[in-house]
Amino acid sequence: MAKSLLEQLRKMTIVVADTGDIQAIEKFKPRDATTNPSLITAAAQMPEYQSIVDDTLALAKRDAGADASNQEIVSLAFKRLAVAFGLKILKIIPGRVSTEVDARLSYDTEATITTARELIAQYEAVGVSRDRILIKIASTWEGIKAAEVLEKEGIHCNLTLLFGVHQAIACAEAGITLISPFVGRILDWHKKQTGRDSYPPAEDPGVLSVSKIYTYYKKFGYKTEVMGASFRNIGEIIELAGCDLLTISPGLLAELDSTEGDLPRKLDPAKAVEAQVEKISIDKATFDKMHTEDRMASEKLSEGISGFTKALEALEKLLETRLSRIESDETLNHAAEDMFQVYDLDGDGFITREEWLGTDAVFDALDINQDGKITPEEMGAGLGAVLHLVQVG
Repeated sequence: MAKSLLEQLRKMTIVVADTGDIQAIEKFKPRDATTNPSLITAAAQMPEYQSIVDDTLALAKRDAGADASNQEIVSLAFKRLAVAFGLKILKIIPGRVSTEVDARLSYDTEATITTARELIAQYEAVGVSRDRILIKIASTWEGIKAAEVLEKEGIHCNLTLLFGVHQAIACAEAGITLISPFVGRILDWHKKQTGRDSYPPAEDPGVLSVSKIYTYYKKFGYKTEVMGASFRNIGEIIELAGCDLLTISPGLLAELDSTEGDLPRKLDPAKAVEAQVEKISIDKATFDKMHTEDRMASEKLSEGISGFTKALEALEKLLETRLSRIESDETLNHAAEDMFQVYDLDGDGFITREEWLGTDAVFDALDINQDGKITPEEMGAGLGAVLHLVQVG
């Protein structure tokens, strides 16, 4: 019986879901899952995950205290939302979830360390071991140095926005658990520079970059895992079969799952050991020099941090909007309770048409099931519509 590419890939590579969509994770059952600010922002806007957002805001409002401003509540909720999604994901997968440090801290070593410790503390406070968490940090020199400190504390890190071999070597020498080189974004840059519409998968610049990093790591015995990320097509994934891990979007997972054919292993540690590769030692001066000379890596790193920053700012605005809506709903609920008590003259828990002193149109709007009685639930659910009806009437 023919096997799907996804089934064959799982036998040589750990498959990770690159999404904040919990339903997609349930469908494809990856071992691990990774998210980023853009994915969390997108997921937070989906109706099916509104309860996660609302619960996070409600807890933040409670914990911030009665005198807290909306800005303080949103700030606290913002710091917790990625963990809230992470906790939901961890209930589904057997492995690890990656949770990202605020991209705006990418050039601040101490702030990155502090934030990472706070994220781990949130997970551990509800009984989740730090072994199931990877803290995602941008692969700046400052981010790599922060991760080096965190790894010594048993806080495992996933260095993201990685585009150059200098970043990869610095991560390996710092003892980082895992790196995420961005295949598709490297391809995007080269297509723009050359004007080419496409590359054959075996010549794809992103594929070649990850293959080079994988070979270097295995050649010199580094324990840091390589997780290819940011794919544009399944051809890139096929060429990296055998990589330690690959984090793949739901759309490409579905394509791999529905495609049959032979999937040979392309990356092999035994072959990497035999490769002719020169070892490079990376200090800050060397890192900076190589980063400056690698225009693709420097441009894509800067662009990636900027993009994640915009996603974070969008998420903050989303939380502000949702908090205002929740507070409006709370005001309506209190108004509904007060109104119900006024009209429930006999205190039997229902308002009949005889007890109602308002117009028939309003009564009919509140009597949702049209049984001639208004319940407290109907009053709460219908008050907003009633207020609109009164305004237009």
